Amino acid sequence: MRVITAIVLISTLLSTSCKNKAALNENGIPDKLVIGVFGGENPGRTQNIIEPIRKCMEKRPGLPVEMLITNDYTAVIEAMHAKKIHMAYLGPFSYVLASQHKDIEPVAALGLYGRPYMYHSNIFVRTSLGLNSMADVKAKAKSLTLCFTDPASTSSHLIPRAYLTTIGLNPDSAFKQTMFAGSHAASVLTVAAGKVDIGCTTDEYGVDLLVKKGLVKKDALKIIWISDTVIGSPVVIRTDVNKALVKKVQQFYLNLAKDQPLIFEKYIKVYYAQPPADLAYIPIQDSMFNGIRKTVNGVKDLNFVN
Repeated sequence: MRVITAIVLISTLLSTSCKNKAALNENGIPDKLVIGVFGGENPGRTQNIIEPIRKCMEKRPGLPVEMLITNDYTAVIEAMHAKKIHMAYLGPFSYVLASQHKDIEPVAALGLYGRPYMYHSNIFVRTSLGLNSMADVKAKAKSLTLCFTDPASTSSHLIPRAYLTTIGLNPDSAFKQTMFAGSHAASVLTVAAGKVDIGCTTDEYGVDLLVKKGLVKKDALKIIWISDTVIGSPVVIRTDVNKALVKKVQQFYLNLAKDQPLIFEKYIKVYYAQPPADLAYIPIQDSMFNGIRKTVNGVKDLNFVN
């Protein structure tokens, strides 16, 4: 079985006593390419969707490939820094956090017509609460509960936290309670069930996607704030990996939508309710995440330890 939980990823992969299967030879080439993947609320489903990609990938770089699925970004970041994995699928914020160590680089991200595919962060409430704007939230904040998703999430922690701070709402003190739901779906479902009042997610795999899947009733939730556009999630690799191998890996992603359209479409639909027809991986550079870095630097006391 090729899935590994966050607990195993932290306690086993990061253990100095276990054999490091992600070691590189003198040319920077591993015996097996090990990739960390954030599995969200359903790691098993993520494995099923990404398994065909893993099989295709083994044919291109010409190495065995193992996908390690976890349910939080922190475990993936720590495994990268500990050299227990070679590559990872990270969010924009988690990439910026991880890149502080200068030991990883982005190789590809989803794009449209050669430009990075952008998305938005949302803040939403249960419709029955009668909150129609952020002004309403601000007026009643002390009686309301708020949930983000993962501490290293861009759209459901960094961006909404930064926005709330700019309107005078410190998420750690302005609300009755602030918590982390663990995933986008958990954030949406928790608010819909009446356990939390306000949630944060993304417009790509948040409220609309769960409504489409029939997990949340239409009009049960109301989006009351939408952010400016945010750059999408990168595929990243360690800087000590052989450069020729890095190029092969990058080319695999750049050709994926064209070479394996059915596999690519199935994968994309896990995250996007209505993916654009021409969505595909494109090359990405570190400088494209400077906007996220600026946001990070402007937010004090982020609830994340790196």
